[in-house]
Amino acid sequence: MVRQLSFDLPVKTAHAREDFFISPSNALTVRMLEDWPKWPRGKIALIGPAGSGKTHLTQIWASEIGAGVTAAQDLANADIPALADAPAAIEDIRSIATDAAAQEALFHLHNLMQETGTPLLLTADLAPNHWGLTLPDLQSRMSATSITSLPAPDDALLAAVLVKLFADRQIDVQPKLITYLIKRMERSFEATGRLVAALDKAALSDGRPISMKIAAQVLDKWGKDTA
Repeated sequence: MVRQLSFDLPVKTAHAREDFFISPSNALTVRMLEDWPKWPRGKIALIGPAGSGKTHLTQIWASEIGAGVTAAQDLANADIPALADAPAAIEDIRSIATDAAAQEALFHLHNLMQETGTPLLLTADLAPNHWGLTLPDLQSRMSATSITSLPAPDDALLAAVLVKLFADRQIDVQPKLITYLIKRMERSFEATGRLVAALDKAALSDGRPISMKIAAQVLDKWGKDTA
């Protein structure tokens, strides 16, 4: 069979509320974000592993209450007083563990927002006491922040994420393929994203839709690569 060239085409990622699947494993966290007026001290840390849905939930929250979303590593060059004028979400706090300027900026942002009671959402992969921030006053304030977590996905959530990731790539798949993948794949959101990308690439290379055979080949290769 003639092999087709495959290209890394841009993938449209959907971040609307209707694209977020609520399951028993994440329902409490969704409710916590919806109840933002009740957050202790007006702030909360959203904790979860890479690909767990933190960015998606953050975008939903920001859209619904008119908040700005800023990467923590961009804080050093941000207009902190302007950010503090509205609800704010700061993503990936642990990325600034060695960035003194960004930590100083977050410290001032946090204090300004606390003074006015403006909602502040912080995201990271680990709880605040593991952020390793080198500015003591900032670390103490972060450690006092309440947290809500996105736990490991259950089968229903994994299935929904797989369907969504395939849909983002405009790929239609059969339910039996989703069931097949869930039983054999690594059970993490990060792995789910990598698996969908690998299946898409393999199908493009072979010039045919994703099938059980292609799925088996990709999963078998993954198993050998990690053995």
